[in-house]
Amino acid sequence: MVINSYRSQAELLRKEYIFADLSAVCSSVIIGIFACKMVYDLCRLISAVCFKGYTNLSKSKQIEWNNRAMSTVHALFISTASMYFTFWSDLYSDNLLRGPITLRSSSFSTFTLGVSVGYFLSDLAMIIWFYPSLGTMEYVIHHLLSVVGVSYAMLTGEAQLYTFMVLTSEATTPGINLRWYLDAAGMKKSRVYIINGVVIFLAWLVARILLFVYLFYHEYIFYDQVKQMHTSGILLVLLVPSVIGVMNLIWFWKIFKGLKKTLAKTQ
Repeated sequence: MVINSYRSQAELLRKEYIFADLSAVCSSVIIGIFACKMVYDLCRLISAVCFKGYTNLSKSKQIEWNNRAMSTVHALFISTASMYFTFWSDLYSDNLLRGPITLRSSSFSTFTLGVSVGYFLSDLAMIIWFYPSLGTMEYVIHHLLSVVGVSYAMLTGEAQLYTFMVLTSEATTPGINLRWYLDAAGMKKSRVYIINGVVIFLAWLVARILLFVYLFYHEYIFYDQVKQMHTSGILLVLLVPSVIGVMNLIWFWKIFKGLKKTLAKTQ
């Protein structure tokens, strides 16, 4: 009876988000796309004036320079919001009187996810348009999974906690982008570049390895609540973090080898 009641609640939430609140959802996605365009254009204007080396870059490098500014701003926004919802907000507390945590959402959490969907759509479009200069197939797969997973949580209100846990891993993006900027600026042998590499390694270990271990542990502990979602939601909750987790391990191994190589050159 209780499970059926929660499933009925999930169905009502799905209808509410898809039909009654469709305009608000679409607005948040549009805001995300517009914000990406604004950051991209501002970066292009500011960089041309403030960074002498920018104009000497090739056209493709300038595009990537501006694109990475866009991803950095999104990463700062979504990782901060995700850490708030995951660790500090009472929206996903253990209070059982509020129902399963897998079915909880708010207008603010849904808006936040909509902005992130807008970013992933914008960045995915750029990756495909300029393929493969902005990223290879693994980036396309990563963004497609992100769009599907985040959109589902946004539209249905299901599994938003686990979506925010995954999005917290975006905290590593600013460091990755800074490393690219330092390389483009000819500072690959600087101390800042080395320190940045160490920070990336540690941040990746925490945000994309240990946090994912915690996510899977959390899903195991609360699997009775996970089962109360729709079948498509259960599949996404189990599949998307697993695929992204494997990709994180592959990238982590590459980061480790790169850091080891860089540190060896300094000795």
